[in-house]
Amino acid sequence: MKIKTIKILPEFDTNTYLMWDEESKEAMIIDPAKADDRLLNEIKDLKLKYIVNTHGHGDHIGGNALLKEKTDAKIAIHKHDAKMLQDPNSNLSSFWGAALRSPAADILLQDGDELKLGKYKIKIIHTPGHSEGGICLLIGNAIFSGDTLFASSIGRTDLPGGSYNTLINSIKTKILTLSGNTIVYPGHGPETTVEDESVSNPFVGFADGI
Repeated sequence: MKIKTIKILPEFDTNTYLMWDEESKEAMIIDPAKADDRLLNEIKDLKLKYIVNTHGHGDHIGGNALLKEKTDAKIAIHKHDAKMLQDPNSNLSSFWGAALRSPAADILLQDGDELKLGKYKIKIIHTPGHSEGGICLLIGNAIFSGDTLFASSIGRTDLPGGSYNTLINSIKTKILTLSGNTIVYPGHGPETTVEDESVSNPFVGFADGI
């Protein structure tokens, strides 16, 4: 499996990820942050199968409409965040003047679902706390954590649908229980590992409260 990070919304430092199976050329884009032709250029030799949103906030769904218009890919998001796609107030884009409206979801995800990409299976892990329908995507020793977990930090919980206690529980029971060498690809900021966050993250790591 190949993974590439694309930065198309630097003002939010959002990580958009392109993942593809080299044999079948089937691809997935995670959190297309903005309608940008660079996304189309990146997938021109691939078969985009899925557009997956880790949650419904505007800085993670801005490219949905462009990709949906230009490809046959299906939009997938957790069922609890699906309503946010077409509501600029719920997805918060109205607060920075963008008024984003994504096409409706084709696939409503739930915890434990799997998406197939070529010979690979990607497991959906429901990790509420930043939003009600926040998810992570696990494939092999890599997890795409959206705005659930960052390097030395965690997602905001002061937005509608957020809950600090819920988020901490999601991280500790769903992510930090994975193998320490699991690479964490967050929605914002640099990559990290489960081991690093288990030890040094001031919110959920070993050093929490020390």
